Amino acid sequence: MVDVATLVADLSAESADLDALVSSLDPADWSRDTPAPGWTIAHQIGHLWWTDRVSVIALTDPERFTGAFMAEVMETVTRGVDPVDESAETAAATPPAELLTLWRQDRTALEAAFLASTARSERVPWFGPPMSVASMVTARLMETWAHGQDVADALGTNRVPTDRLRHIAHLGFRTRDFAYAARGLTPPASPFRVELVAPDGSTWAHGPEDASDRVSGSALDFCLLVTQRRHRDDVDLVATGADADEWLGIAQVFAGNPGSGRAAGQFA
Repeated sequence: MVDVATLVADLSAESADLDALVSSLDPADWSRDTPAPGWTIAHQIGHLWWTDRVSVIALTDPERFTGAFMAEVMETVTRGVDPVDESAETAAATPPAELLTLWRQDRTALEAAFLASTARSERVPWFGPPMSVASMVTARLMETWAHGQDVADALGTNRVPTDRLRHIAHLGFRTRDFAYAARGLTPPASPFRVELVAPDGSTWAHGPEDASDRVSGSALDFCLLVTQRRHRDDVDLVATGADADEWLGIAQVFAGNPGSGRAAGQFA
C-alpha cells in the first residue's frame, strides 16, 4: 500500500506537469478542440477544477456533499443535462488566466484536505460508492493524467511517462470487474495476471503468477487503454486467454457509464 502523503505528492507533480503545459498558451489556444468530442482545452482544465473543488467539499463537509450539492446534481439530471458536461461548459467560458488561477487554488486546497484526512477511517462520499482517502487521491491522479493526455494530444505534444503511472496501472487492474458491471456483464470468475513494462524498464506485476488469463505490454499503453485515451488496436498489449482478450476491449478505470473511447488509428 502506498501512503496518502506519497500519493498526494504524486498528484501534485502530475498537476504541475499539466499546469506547465497550459500556463504559457495564448488565450486563443485554450479554445483548441481536444479528442473528447465537444471539449476544448478550457473544458478539460475546467472539468479538473470543478472536480477538485467538489472533492474538497466531499472531504471537508460530507453532509453538504450528500445533501445540498447532490440535490443540485440531481436537479441538473432531471433537466436532461449531464452535470459533468454542464460544469465543464460553464468553466470553459471563464477567461483562461482566471480559470488557471481558480484551478491552482482549488487543487492546492484539495491537496491540503487530503493531507488533513490521512488518519480518517471513514470513507469519503462520492458519486458512486464511498471511497477511502487513498483511493480518492489515486482517482484524482488518474483523472488529471487522463485529461492531461487530451490536452497533450490537442497540442501535438508527446509527454514523457513517469513512475506515477504505477498508480493508474494498479487502479486499472483493480477495476477489471467494474468494467464488466458497467456493461451489465458478469466478470470472469478467475483472476488475471498483468505484467507491464514500467517507464524505467522494470516490471509491474499484478495478480497470481499462475493465472491462465494474462495481459502483458507497456505500462504507458495499459494506462492509455484503461483510461480510454487510445483504442486497443493502437496499443502495445498482448492478451492471453479469451477472458483477458475480452477485458481489453471493455477496460474502463473511470466511474460512470461506459465510454466510447478513441477511434482506431486516431493517433497513428
